[in-house]
Amino acid sequence: MLTRDADVFVLDLGDGENRFHPDWLGEVNAALDEVEKATPRALVTTASGKMYSNGLDLEWLGQHGDQLASYVRDVQALLARVLEFPAPTVAAIQGHAFAAGAMLALAHDFRVMRADRGYFCLPEVDINIPFTPGMSSLIQGKLGPRAAVEAMTTGRRYGGTAAAAAGIVDAAVAEAEVLSTAVERARPLAAKNPQTLGAIKAQMFADILRALRD
Repeated sequence: MLTRDADVFVLDLGDGENRFHPDWLGEVNAALDEVEKATPRALVTTASGKMYSNGLDLEWLGQHGDQLASYVRDVQALLARVLEFPAPTVAAIQGHAFAAGAMLALAHDFRVMRADRGYFCLPEVDINIPFTPGMSSLIQGKLGPRAAVEAMTTGRRYGGTAAAAAGIVDAAVAEAEVLSTAVERARPLAAKNPQTLGAIKAQMFADILRALRD
């Protein structure tokens, strides 16, 4: 659900696991289309339940294995779109962010996470699903080398305070302050020129975007 707080759009990803089902991907892209129509603008994403996002919809994929290539392409297209989105973006991580859900958070410009509960985790090493080149590029481009190695090769579950210490998120705050902190971080940036900001991101992340779209 997309709502608006003055110049800041807040996209609630849902109150379930918020896995990347094709329908969910379509709804998120439609919401991003709406945000792009407005100026000035900034975007905050969050969720309503225990999960920010649990990543790929493996159950759907198990039933539609013939669509693997197109599905991965669509997932990576969303990550690329958020990465170079022509507006300031902040992920308000109110609960667990796992796998591709964690990558979605990393694609934002900034991240605010709940300090006391919820994990940021890249569990691919433990579920035997190697990262695609595009996903690896995104993670390594957004995390420092030490954090990337630990997160990608150990499957560590980072609480908010640990994620902030590792540089994965920009702030870890109390549950009641996650969304408001994210909105207030985004608000003063909403007046940035969309074309200029989009061009800067496209150049800054050119190699990651190329890998995600390859």
